[in-house]
Amino acid sequence: MNAAAFIDLASLVALVILAAALIASIVRIVIGPSLADRVLALDLMTVVAMGFIGAIAIRTGLMLYLDIAIALALLGFLATVALARYIMRRGLKAENADPEVQP
Repeated sequence: MNAAAFIDLASLVALVILAAALIASIVRIVIGPSLADRVLALDLMTVVAMGFIGAIAIRTGLMLYLDIAIALALLGFLATVALARYIMRRGLKAENADPEVQP
């Protein structure tokens, strides 16, 4: 087995594993019991998409795809931060709207 055949096989295996991870993250988005679970699954989906792009870049030999993966990583990070702030504000509003009864 030469190096090209090994890289071809390894990238194919990586794509199959990433496809399984993508299906698992979609399942978690659909049945996630809380909003935090869904946000975490969306973050996982972004990481899996970066893995897909990286595997395709290695498989095709076009390193331009890596720039796309870097841009996707930046967008995924910003989306996760924005959703975390939304969850935090939502929690603070719930605390202020329902004060605890003190004896």
